[in-house]
Amino acid sequence: MMSKLSLQSWLVAAGRPREPGSALNVPIVPASNFDLGGKRIYTRDTGSPGWEALEEIIGGLEGGEAISYSSGMAAVAAVFDQLVVGARVVLPEDCYHGVSELARSGERKGQWQVQRLSVDDTAAWIAAAGDADLLWLESPSNPLLTVADLKAICSAPRKEGAILVVDNTFATSLNQRPLEIGADISMHSATKFIGGHSDLLAGLLVTNKPDLLVRIRKSRTVGGATPGVLEAFLAVRGVRTMALRLERAQETAGRLANWLAAHEAVELVRYPGLESHPTHALAAAQLDGFGTMISFDVAGGAEAADAVCRRVKLIRHATSLGSVESTMERRGAVPGQEHLPPSLLRLSVGIESYWDLCADLEQALS
Repeated sequence: MMSKLSLQSWLVAAGRPREPGSALNVPIVPASNFDLGGKRIYTRDTGSPGWEALEEIIGGLEGGEAISYSSGMAAVAAVFDQLVVGARVVLPEDCYHGVSELARSGERKGQWQVQRLSVDDTAAWIAAAGDADLLWLESPSNPLLTVADLKAICSAPRKEGAILVVDNTFATSLNQRPLEIGADISMHSATKFIGGHSDLLAGLLVTNKPDLLVRIRKSRTVGGATPGVLEAFLAVRGVRTMALRLERAQETAGRLANWLAAHEAVELVRYPGLESHPTHALAAAQLDGFGTMISFDVAGGAEAADAVCRRVKLIRHATSLGSVESTMERRGAVPGQEHLPPSLLRLSVGIESYWDLCADLEQALS
C-alpha cells in the first residue's frame, strides 16, 4: 500500500512506527550506546531511530536508499571521500561555494584535478562523462538558477566506476528525482526545504546502487559525520509539511518573479518559470515545479543592492534558504562568490502573503 501513495501522502505516512500501542511519531532517543545482543550497539555504527525515519522518508521519495549526515557539506565530503588520488572532478561554473571550496582545497593538496563547465553546456558535460571520476551537477544552479539537461547528461556513457551526483536541494524531491533518470546519487542539504524552519543542520545522500550505498555509509561511520538525534527529529517534523510549504512558496515565487521583472529598479530577474529565462523550456519539460528561488540584479550596483537588504522588514536579511520565512542576501558579498554580478540578490521565497512581500520589496527598492 505504502509504495502506491502519492509523494505528498508518503511525506506524511512514511517513517512512522506501526506496532499496536506505539507512538505516531518516532521519539527522540538520546543514546550513544545500547545493551549488547540486539540490533543496536553504538549509535555511530548502528544508527538511531530518528535517522532511520528520515532516511526512509527521503529514500522513498527519490526511489532509492538514503543516508543522513550532520550537514549538507558532510554529505558532500562523503562523496568526495570515494575518490582516489589523481581523480578527475567536473563541477559547474555556477556551483554552491562550499562545494567549490572543498574541491579547490583537495586540488591544492594534489588529491584530484578539477574542471569547471557551464551548467547549460550539455555537449561539454556529455564529453566529460567519458573520463571523469566525479560529475557534480546542480540543477537549478546556485545562485544563477540555470537548469541542466539532466536527462541527456545522465544517459551519456560514463567511465567505469564514475559517480554522477545531482545536488537536488533547490528543486527538492517533489519537483525532480534524479535517480529516475540515471544519476548515481541525489544529494540534499536537509537544512533547507526538508527541515524548512531554519533550526537544524543536516544532509542526505540517496542512491539506488547497493555497492555505492555501502561505501558512502562507511564514510559516515568512519568520518563520524552523523546527524544529531534532535536534528533528525526536527527534519522529520519539518518534512511532513514540505509539500504544503513548497506549493505555497512556489506559487508566490512565480508571481513575485513577474512583479520584479516589471520593476524599474530591477535590471534582470532569474527564475526558471519566466519565459525570458534562458533555460525556461528545459525547466518546463524537466521539473514538476519551478521552485521558490529567485535571483535578481538591482540597478545601481552593489551599494544599491546592500541598501535594499538593509531596508527590508518582513524579508529577513540572512543567508540560507528553503524555510517558512523569506530570506535575501547579496551573494557577491560572500567570500568565494566575488565573481557573481555585484548587485545580484538571492531571494528565497517563504510562505508569507504575496501582497506583504510585494509591499516589503517595493519600499526597499524605492
